[in-house]
Amino acid sequence: MSPSTSPPVLPMMAALGKMPSGPGWSYEMKWDGIRVIAEVDASGCRLWSRNSRDVSGGYPELLGLATAPGLELPAVLDGEIVTLDESGAPSFGLLQRRMHVRDPRQLAQLIKQVPVSVRVFDVLRFAGRSLLEATYDDRRALLDSLELGDPFWEVPPAYTDGEETLELSASTGLEGVVAKRRKSRYLPGKRSSDWIKVKPVLTRDVILCGWHPGEGNREGKIGSLYCGAYDSPGGELVLIGKVGSGLDFAMLEMLSAELAALEVDTPPFNPATIPNADRRAAHWLDPLLVAEITYSGWAADGRLRHPVWRGLRLDIDPDSVIR
Repeated sequence: MSPSTSPPVLPMMAALGKMPSGPGWSYEMKWDGIRVIAEVDASGCRLWSRNSRDVSGGYPELLGLATAPGLELPAVLDGEIVTLDESGAPSFGLLQRRMHVRDPRQLAQLIKQVPVSVRVFDVLRFAGRSLLEATYDDRRALLDSLELGDPFWEVPPAYTDGEETLELSASTGLEGVVAKRRKSRYLPGKRSSDWIKVKPVLTRDVILCGWHPGEGNREGKIGSLYCGAYDSPGGELVLIGKVGSGLDFAMLEMLSAELAALEVDTPPFNPATIPNADRRAAHWLDPLLVAEITYSGWAADGRLRHPVWRGLRLDIDPDSVIR
């Protein structure tokens, strides 16, 4: 492909917000991967990252997009490179194994070990004609008509009910939903409220296994709480994260009194799972108290993402809290 020094278009970005509703909106899944602009012409395909870097060399199996049936060139597509974990959910942690590799021999192995594909969700140029001024509806209709389907690229569906889409996102381990105004134009390089990203709020019970001292205005108080769960009914207690957000001073005072009677000398789970920096300062607890938290999902290391405290659950038996 003839060399280019910059992408043909910068990606449009979504603003974080609450779920909009009504017939003026369409809803798509938010993918946990690497955003790319695919520039395609008769000489091949070039992939540009969000920060305008040419990443084509890292994903040679995706460059066959240039020969996709129905794609009239030159064309520009917008999408996300993803890799899936064993459960079929996108894993950014796995994808990091591919992100900086360019050596052909290493790539030959990684293509088998960490396969990737592109979720194509917009078309910005088609048959040489710019579609930036076309509405989302018109661009989406064209994209759907191309019937792009291959192990390496696909067009994910769009939905008409935002709340149902958000529930589906949460149940399948995805990052959330992007709501798109159906009459909106594509705004290169802009973060616009015409696209709104909505992240699911999940709740779950956790077992309080210890606490770490706070700093700053929490000095001398609880800074964060170690959260655990059993890996199976009657199984082993495992560390699943720490929560500090959402704890106000009144709650900290109450917890200090509750937890004082539960302190023990050793952690209630495998000490090897505790970050080295935490081991010396941590206070450990007999795992008898249950709390409820919100979170946005699971990280690649099996820990909670963005946990926020909601409150104690004195009505829950800790033996019932399963990972």
